[in-house]
Amino acid sequence: MSQVYDNYYNDYHKNTEMQQNLKYKKKYRKLKRIVKDTVFENAALCDQVAQMQENLMLMREEKLFLLRKLNQQHGETDPECSSTPKKTVKKRISMDASETKVKPKRYNKTARRMVNLIPLDINGRPIFPISLGDLTVYSLGEIVTDRIAYHTEDLIFPVGYCSTRIYASLRDVRAKSLYTCKILDGGLKPRFEIVSDNDLDQALVGSTPDECHSRLLIAINPALRSITPRGADFFGVSHPTIQNLIQSSPGTRKLITYKQQRFEVGKNHVMERGTSPMIEEEVDPGLGFSALHKHYALSNSYRIKEEPSEHELLALQDLLS
Repeated sequence: MSQVYDNYYNDYHKNTEMQQNLKYKKKYRKLKRIVKDTVFENAALCDQVAQMQENLMLMREEKLFLLRKLNQQHGETDPECSSTPKKTVKKRISMDASETKVKPKRYNKTARRMVNLIPLDINGRPIFPISLGDLTVYSLGEIVTDRIAYHTEDLIFPVGYCSTRIYASLRDVRAKSLYTCKILDGGLKPRFEIVSDNDLDQALVGSTPDECHSRLLIAINPALRSITPRGADFFGVSHPTIQNLIQSSPGTRKLITYKQQRFEVGKNHVMERGTSPMIEEEVDPGLGFSALHKHYALSNSYRIKEEPSEHELLALQDLLS
């Protein structure tokens, strides 16, 4: 009798254990299904977030492109030549002339400057490097808005700007050398550097582009100190095409001293004479290698001849008399 009871008890516990296992299996399958659905939902949300980020990036690029085009349109449009009739505004007559406030114009009172047509990508951004004769620009850098020394009334000196120019070598004036021009963050003032590909350890540094260019001319030959330094032209930041791109960068509206320049995109690929620094390179010995050799005679040792001083001329006249 006890054996029958034991068998019944064992069968009962086995059935109970099987029912519990089935119950846990159902819960496990349910949890597994929930986890699987959650994983798929998470993947879908990740894809949606990535798509939204991509759309946001495209919108930002389109915004910058439209802002650049708007700035160019403002630069090309002359408000004085507009055919739209102006509304007459009645000014309040004041007894004290000092109370009259005149709003300063945003644009500089200079003629429009012609810019070269450069290749752009599908988003309207320039394709680097930008080649303009002996000048090649690799980066426009970023505009510094919180320090006044990083811009003037006519020029902007963005940190990270990098360009190269072909000019006379430091070792041999008859040979050409490739100079790398950079604008770096120097604290309160920008740091301008010119480095030759033949002397990478000898960096010519200055706090202004003219100071840096003057040191380069003297390092090539002391006789070149008579050349008026044109550092902004040597670096390329004053080139109309490059200056137009820098002016179209974000942050220019926050600059205190800088006045917006007027630029006009040339209808043809050929620029007018007198407006392109490429023409200036042919006549300016401080910018062009060929102009340097045309304006300064070279001796047999290929050193630039210096002009005789007044004392030497007087001594020569005494000898001839």
